[in-house]
Amino acid sequence: MNRFIYIVNRKLNYLRYSVIFLFPVFLFGCKTYQVPQNQTNNYTSQNRKSYIENYKDLAIREMKRCGIPASITLAQAMLESDNGNSTLARKANNHFGIKCHNGWNGEKIYHDDDRRGECFRKYNTVYESYHDHSDFIANGSRYQFLFDHDKSDYKAWAKGLQRAGYATSNTYAGLLIKIIEDNQLYLFDYGKDIDYSDNTYVDTQKVQLGDIDNFKINVNKHQVLTKNRIEYIIVKKGDTFKTLTDEFQKISWELPKYNEIPEDAVLAEGQIIYLQPKRNKAEYGSDFHEVKEGETMYSISQLYGIKLNSLYEKNLMEKGTEPKAGQKIWLRKLKTEFDKAKETPIITDFDSE
Repeated sequence: MNRFIYIVNRKLNYLRYSVIFLFPVFLFGCKTYQVPQNQTNNYTSQNRKSYIENYKDLAIREMKRCGIPASITLAQAMLESDNGNSTLARKANNHFGIKCHNGWNGEKIYHDDDRRGECFRKYNTVYESYHDHSDFIANGSRYQFLFDHDKSDYKAWAKGLQRAGYATSNTYAGLLIKIIEDNQLYLFDYGKDIDYSDNTYVDTQKVQLGDIDNFKINVNKHQVLTKNRIEYIIVKKGDTFKTLTDEFQKISWELPKYNEIPEDAVLAEGQIIYLQPKRNKAEYGSDFHEVKEGETMYSISQLYGIKLNSLYEKNLMEKGTEPKAGQKIWLRKLKTEFDKAKETPIITDFDSE
């Protein structure tokens, strides 16, 4: 009997110390919920309205678990994943563009972003992506000050995320706020729902899927747009690299380098000028381009936000050569020698008999 009482007391003491040890984890971190394994991955053919309908419950659940406003979570997901249509979202359920970083032991996928073949986190379900995003913010030391803001103050959260360096864009906060306000996502922060029958709801995505040019915000005299997840502006009369550098607080060499033209180049009205480096391939959905009369490899690279050298490499063309009207230009994958051989030469001159 004494031995039985001794064993019971030891087990009780073990449980008591276990509870004391684990208590701080629950106090300072997010609540611990099991990630559901039956969450379906519905990412095809989504616009903003369908994305909100599909994933609002996940954002609300994460708000209750970790305290991040549902409006912020949804806006980030919509911006980072192109409403669920990006390559990372479709192939890896990664809706927030979170890279592997040190210590990531989960599945991985390699994808061209700022550099070729960067490592991104891969998830089994969309909810795992939302769950990990919340933990990423809640457990990151540089984001802790955000939790001093009220959950209803989405503007403070958006500005805080930009200040903490979540994204390199200097208009990131404005983009999030624009998405939240255009789509009334702030209603979710108050426990309300969006009434789609109400005429005040505005679905600002009026373009085909895969085109993220709809994200816009006014900055000074120019409107900042995004193409291929790169910010750009349209040149107005009188613009120079000097005036644009001052307006967007860039270093003198940045804009010429990002746009692959000399620093003393004269800018033309209507010209595209990127505010960030171009990428190695076009966005999802833009696989090919049929050359029109007068187009050059450079104009095509600017049209799709692709680095000029990468465009030449993808099409097995010598640098400095130009395409012919009607030629098929590859924008995402590498053209093979077999594909090149299949192309029919375009004959422009005919011998008259």
